[in-house]
Amino acid sequence: MGNVYTANYIPKNILFYLWEKEINTVVLKQDPGIRGAVTSHPDLFLCKMGVEADAPLIRAPKGSVGSAYPGNAAYCAACLDKYLIHNLKITAPEILEKARQMGKTPVHVEQGYTRCNLVVVDGRSVITADEGIYRTLSGLADLDVLKVTPGHVELPGFDTGFLGGASGRVENTMLFCGDLSRHPDYYEIVTFIMSRGLDLKFFDSFPLLDVGSLIESDF
Repeated sequence: MGNVYTANYIPKNILFYLWEKEINTVVLKQDPGIRGAVTSHPDLFLCKMGVEADAPLIRAPKGSVGSAYPGNAAYCAACLDKYLIHNLKITAPEILEKARQMGKTPVHVEQGYTRCNLVVVDGRSVITADEGIYRTLSGLADLDVLKVTPGHVELPGFDTGFLGGASGRVENTMLFCGDLSRHPDYYEIVTFIMSRGLDLKFFDSFPLLDVGSLIESDF
C-alpha cells in the first residue's frame, strides 16, 4: 500500500475514511515561503508522472517553490498516459526531462495551475472547468474531456478553488473533498466517472473544498 498526500487542513472525516481503508495518509506541512492556504498543497510540491500509483513521483527540492504565481506552479503539471500538460514556460526542468525519458508528449496550456484545474479520471479521461485547457485538450483525438461549470469549490482566502484540487483518484475510487451533489454538473460528472469503471465517493457534510489534490503514490 502506498501513500495519499494531502493538505494540512484536510477535513477529519476524509482522513477517517482513508484510515478506515488502511491507506497511509501523508499530511504536508505548511511551507512558510508560500502565501495563503496553498502553502501545503501537494500539487505545488509533487508531480506524479502518470495516473497509476507506481508512476514516478517528482518532488520539488526544498525551498525551490516560489512564494506566489507563477513561481509556485512549476511542479503543478498533469501527466496522463501519453501527455505532460502544463504551461511549458514555467515547468520545472526535471519534469520536462522525465517526460522526455518516458516518451510523453508535452502539451502547452496557459493555466499554470494545471493539476489543480484537472480531475484526472484515468490516463485518457479528464474533467476541467478551465476554458483554455478544455479547448487545447479537446483537440487531441485520443483524450476524453468533460467541460464543467467554473466555481462551486471553496479555497480559504481565495474567491474560488478548483475541482481538480478538490479531488483525487485513490485506488479504483474518485474521491471528492466535499459535497459533489451541490455542483451544477453533478450528474454529468458522475456519469463520466462511472462510465470509466470507477467508483465515486464524496462527503455531503461540507461544500467542495480545494485541498491541492489528493495524490496517491507508491513513493
